[in-house]
Amino acid sequence: MKRLFRAAARLLVILVLLAAAVLLGLALLRWRGLILFSHEANPEQWEVFGVDVSSYQGTVDWPVLAEQGVDFAFLKATEGSALQDSRFAVNWAEARAAGIRTGAYHFLSYDSPGETQADNFISVVPAAEDALPPVVDIEFYGEYLENPPEKERVASILRPLLERLEEHYGVKPILYVTYRSYYRYLAGSGYGDYPIWCSSPTVFPLVPGWDFWQYSHTAQLDGYQGSQRNIDLNIFRGSAAQFRQFGLE
Repeated sequence: MKRLFRAAARLLVILVLLAAAVLLGLALLRWRGLILFSHEANPEQWEVFGVDVSSYQGTVDWPVLAEQGVDFAFLKATEGSALQDSRFAVNWAEARAAGIRTGAYHFLSYDSPGETQADNFISVVPAAEDALPPVVDIEFYGEYLENPPEKERVASILRPLLERLEEHYGVKPILYVTYRSYYRYLAGSGYGDYPIWCSSPTVFPLVPGWDFWQYSHTAQLDGYQGSQRNIDLNIFRGSAAQFRQFGLE
């Protein structure tokens, strides 16, 4: 009986130590800003904070967002070969007037050629020298949630789209990814020199070399009225000085 009691006591000590180590590790990640809460805007551990919006956020008061620490905004511009966001032009002009650095994103369609998708984006988004690089949003929708397209099919659309955008804007586009899209289509496939914007709620991205981290889809800020009350929150992986040069070199 005593031997059993000692074994149980040792096991309890081991479990307590393991729990303490886990809590300490989580506290360290939190302290370094590698864990961010979904409602946490303009986190103090990061110098550069931003949002991304579309017409779903409706009318945006960009000076009000700027007052809440927003340094940059990715604005939805286009989707596929025909759709254009109805609020893009207004958001682009008013965000820039508020001193917020802007970038535009294109939602990739798996149902039309990359060349015509590039035409759609270029027809809408100005080639402003101080803008962030264009973004191609690679995720899943509709039937492709359950049946993702083959890697070769995606590459046949994505590569000419990226080439056209880089040729027109003079800078490599940013690739917005989820874990699923990154490891299905990009990892080990020759996209390593493209900047990465990764969606990873709460916990820092576990993909190599990311530049932007979308850490929340469920935050609420002041300054917009639309059908979607939530707004996405992001940080840039670097200093304010590095951010000012990002996409300009």
